[in-house]
Amino acid sequence: MGAQSRPADGAMTLSEMKEFAGFPGATQRYIRRSLDVGLEREDALSRWSRDVIEAASIRAQRRVYERLDHVRDTVPDDSGLDAVEPFLAPLVTMTAFDLGQDRLASFGSYRFLYERLIGANVRPWLPGAFCAAAALPHLHPEKRRVLLQSISEAAATAPGWSNREPSFFPEWVEKVEMRAN
Repeated sequence: MGAQSRPADGAMTLSEMKEFAGFPGATQRYIRRSLDVGLEREDALSRWSRDVIEAASIRAQRRVYERLDHVRDTVPDDSGLDAVEPFLAPLVTMTAFDLGQDRLASFGSYRFLYERLIGANVRPWLPGAFCAAAALPHLHPEKRRVLLQSISEAAATAPGWSNREPSFFPEWVEKVEMRAN
């Protein structure tokens, strides 16, 4: 009698879909928009901007996300301090921008987005980047408190991380009008 060593890929994808479905609507929208910007999937400005304020936010996000290629290329393999600064500084800056948009309300939603923007190898670095950015003074003190309390002790002190790449990347879905026959 053999034991299964890992869950089926379909079960993992379903788990990721359920996690995404548990986020508030504004968070889901922001994650999809951010993936369009960061992965250059679609013209995020034409798809997501509803007004001039949102258009300005998307333009700013594009500028901040220009660091993504550098961050992807410099994810440290270990905790050698010489490799941390060139990687962590831009990651914290991007994180601070995203948390400042007030749509990622927890470590879980942040982790979900950044695993997809950067890849599974960034997981060990996400708690530190999140805590650093969530503690910055550009956020209201109450917002800082809520964000910092959203990271569990288990996430902050994990002894190891999965190297399985995410499989579910949420995208824009067109609304379909239902007609009664």
